[in-house]
Amino acid sequence: MLKCSLVPHDKSYAKSMSSLTSAPKVKGALGLTDEQTSLEGTLSFIEFVQEQEKIGKQYSRVILDETGELIGVITLKDIEPTKKTCYIGTWIGHPYWGKGFNALAKSEILYTAFTLFDLDYVFAGAKLSNIRSQKAQEKLPYIRIDVQTEFLDNLINMELQLNEPCMLNVIERKMFMNWYLTHN
Repeated sequence: MLKCSLVPHDKSYAKSMSSLTSAPKVKGALGLTDEQTSLEGTLSFIEFVQEQEKIGKQYSRVILDETGELIGVITLKDIEPTKKTCYIGTWIGHPYWGKGFNALAKSEILYTAFTLFDLDYVFAGAKLSNIRSQKAQEKLPYIRIDVQTEFLDNLINMELQLNEPCMLNVIERKMFMNWYLTHN
């Protein structure tokens, strides 16, 4: 059975993270620069994540496979406790694509979002150019697809951050928890 664990960011993961994000397919999908995927850029990213967690704006974890190998990152970002919302973002290293780690990591962090952070909505989106991410989200049994008109402000926020046209989906607490309790 496939397993993964989500653990806090640490500078000891920087080399592996840099290597995975430097791969053209991952780098291109994320829209990263050479500077951002460099070891120095990755160390800066880890420091940024740690600072954002301290002020409660995000909750980010590295994804480790069953052997302890870093395979990606998953993040709850722009956490808004008063609105009970956040956005989710994930990337998986190319050698681990198509193995089920994305869905596994998402179910684990979404459980945290709805229980520890008491959120009602977690927004998932993707650039219109990122077909792979869109397809991965469509496979999730607990997600509502194409909610752009219902949550227009959230779509606009995402597009401003990514500076590119996007699509928007949402995971709602009740729908996810019903699914989670019957599958775990």
